Amino acid sequence: MHGLKVAEIDINRKMLADLAVNDAAAFTALADQAKEALAK
Repeated sequence: MHGLKVAEIDINRKMLADLAVNDAAAFTALADQAKEALAK
């Protein structure tokens, strides 16, 4: 969640969980963006 906030992606936990279950590609893309934001 912290990485998403650093990347200025505003999504709540419920929507994130829904993406993880129903749209793995979108969830992976968000996770990658969060990782990149934390690496900076």
